[in-house]
Amino acid sequence: MDIQKTIIKHIDGLGSLKDYYIRDLVNHAEEFGNFLRSERLETNQVRKFLDAINQLKTELTKDNDFKQIETGVVLLKPKLAYAAARQKAAKPLSQVMSKAIDKVKTTQDFERLVQFIESIIAYHKAAGGK
Repeated sequence: MDIQKTIIKHIDGLGSLKDYYIRDLVNHAEEFGNFLRSERLETNQVRKFLDAINQLKTELTKDNDFKQIETGVVLLKPKLAYAAARQKAAKPLSQVMSKAIDKVKTTQDFERLVQFIESIIAYHKAAGGK
């Protein structure tokens, strides 16, 4: 099974994203980051998504109330869909992150989402991605 399907299946089996065991998350992120590099994903293709994540992170730091950012979290999915429509290489990231976003219901889930995307991007860059 390819890494994209492995991650989606794993996330499907979770009650919520905070249940994503950190060692599994990092291992999946490493493999997926390398895969995205091989697909020639460039981070500028998902910049709006990454910027939105950082903005939500900042808002949550101020208020510490997930309800204040919940709409923004759900609206990350169309940003990913747009990036995937513009660039084929962004489609696997869009599919994996959309599945993860569906499991975000609390602050702890959102924090795990941030850890996941930051880990994926870090491994993508480490593999030589731009």
